[in-house]
Amino acid sequence: MDSILITYSYYIWTIGCQMNRAESERLSALFRSHGYMEASHVNTADIIVVNSCVVRKHAEDKVINKLHNLKAIKSRRPNVRIMLTGCFVGQSPAELHKLFPYIDDFLRPGEFPEWLPQTDCAPAVSIQSDVSAYVPIIQGCNNFCTYCIVPYRRGREKSRPLTDITREIRQLAQQGIKEVTLVGQNVDSYGHDLPNKPSLAQLLTELNDIDGLLRIRFLTNHPKDMSSVLIDTMARLDKVCRQINLPVQSGDDAILQAMRRGYQIADYLALISRLRQAMPDIAITTDIIVGFPGESDKQFQNTYKLLADLRFDAVHVAAYSSRPGTLAASMFTDDVPLEIKKARLASVEALQKQIAGELNAIYLGQTMEVLVDGTNKGRWKGRTRSDKIVFFSGGKNLQGKTIMVFIEKTGSWSLQGKLNAISNSI
Repeated sequence: MDSILITYSYYIWTIGCQMNRAESERLSALFRSHGYMEASHVNTADIIVVNSCVVRKHAEDKVINKLHNLKAIKSRRPNVRIMLTGCFVGQSPAELHKLFPYIDDFLRPGEFPEWLPQTDCAPAVSIQSDVSAYVPIIQGCNNFCTYCIVPYRRGREKSRPLTDITREIRQLAQQGIKEVTLVGQNVDSYGHDLPNKPSLAQLLTELNDIDGLLRIRFLTNHPKDMSSVLIDTMARLDKVCRQINLPVQSGDDAILQAMRRGYQIADYLALISRLRQAMPDIAITTDIIVGFPGESDKQFQNTYKLLADLRFDAVHVAAYSSRPGTLAASMFTDDVPLEIKKARLASVEALQKQIAGELNAIYLGQTMEVLVDGTNKGRWKGRTRSDKIVFFSGGKNLQGKTIMVFIEKTGSWSLQGKLNAISNSI
């Protein structure tokens, strides 16, 4: 009698930062190495994973709603295994078990289930495409900004060995991955806790020599920890993209001090100047929090002016929300009215839409190198080395190739063009 092969399936729901996406990719690879197949829908999976985020209340509410929905699935299918990981778990999973007794496994960020041993299988490919991948290099954070819950949920900084990272990325390149993004809560602190104290600059230098790898990015950076050596290394290495995310959070020194960011605006301006002097073509993005406790109209205007003066390629803006367990929640009253927060957020978004449109307009009529990572509404989609999204028409079988695209139209959030007739594909 022929034996029957039973295949189990898994489903991963991810919300939050690039670190969460990277950890979901690694967990997916682990499942696949043990013979599990990825389910197309949560209702058909034998294992369901929720990779959570609690940085903002909106994200936490989404996680809680998802967990309540899974309770109904568990009641219908008692044998389904439900796992919760990410920042919602934090350092006390036992307390969560009391609230969600139907969840089988509670894993702290970056942990793997004990019942599923790790193997030496090849690492995951990006869930976004077969072109790029997120690779975690450091876990946790030592900064304890007053608004942030991350150090309490992910713990202190812990770097991965440089040899492990380079081996993983070399395997990814052999699989066909063209671009990697190194991720961590503070990548600039990479290596300080390892025996030989390798730096991010040293890691980038090692990765730059990997055959088949075309582009390297990294995030998130902390202004107080970004060194001149790192800037010089970025400018020197051909595979490191001239693009960086450098969160400023506020344009007012008093607010920065209340946030415990560890720098003043003069320091930040000097850092931006060094970056642009070393790499005049660099694209810089930033993060802003509006409505931090005590933020006056004048202090917000300081932030607005900073954005107008520095003209970032993109600004990720959020309204402050108090997170239980953070220093800010115990030190300050959330005293900026919601309607004022919304108005300030809208003001920043309107300013940035104008600035981004003006910055992108300079690419009109230019030919740009684009790494193709998919399609959208019948057109190819990719990104430039400065992380500009480009949609273009023309050509076949371009996935994973670098293409020269002639830009015919620009907007605040993307560029559009056509395949250059004399482009070279890689």
